[in-house]
Amino acid sequence: MGRVSGKVALVTGAAMGMGKSHSELLAREGAHVFVTDREAAAGEAVAKGIVAAGGKADFIKHDVTSEDDWSKLIDAVRAKAGRLDILVNNAGILILKALHETSPEEFDRVMNVNVKGVYLGIRAAVPLMKESGKASIINISSIYGIAGAAMAGAYISSKGAVRLMTKSCAVDLADTGIRVNSIHPGVIDTPMTKDLLHAAPEAREALLGPTLLKRPCQPEEVSNAVLFLASDEASFVHGAELVVDGGYTAN
Repeated sequence: MGRVSGKVALVTGAAMGMGKSHSELLAREGAHVFVTDREAAAGEAVAKGIVAAGGKADFIKHDVTSEDDWSKLIDAVRAKAGRLDILVNNAGILILKALHETSPEEFDRVMNVNVKGVYLGIRAAVPLMKESGKASIINISSIYGIAGAAMAGAYISSKGAVRLMTKSCAVDLADTGIRVNSIHPGVIDTPMTKDLLHAAPEAREALLGPTLLKRPCQPEEVSNAVLFLASDEASFVHGAELVVDGGYTAN
């Protein structure tokens, strides 16, 4: 039996990279996965791939910054599946600029996706998740929600906000049966970072920084952490920050 068999999961930003990996693993382990993203063609392909592999998935086009989209999405999940046990707030964007060189428009864009998107997701999903009696919210933050770095001030600010938003929600939801945790990946080999990781060796080395394992994280390595927090194996893990960084923050 799968580790999340019979559960219903919703993964945002699931058309590629980590979100795609999270969706595929949760489905392989028995969950009915709602794949959401603004990119309809790629998102549909992920859902169809899951179904072709014997899993259960639906794609819904979704903008995480839209309150109306969130309301319609949760209504669709309720109508189709009747419950929601797992919410993975994965959608995020990155702008590589020093904070003092970031325009207000760029700053707002990062905050809207990375912070407001998580807030709207929690706000919309909690009423349905409460009905399950036992559920899990997993917010994807970053090592840059723990440590600072150059040339990513807006992104780092947003991921720090997600880290503490998670802890605040864990306190608020402690008596509801909903566990809330954050995951803090290190440098990941995804479409968001491919141009840097696969450019000149100097650029790759600079990006990896103090990563002790001397390589980027693969999306499925983060997905394994998602699966753990989504499963009943993590029944006493609440308000935690799970770091998956190859030793970056230990160095």
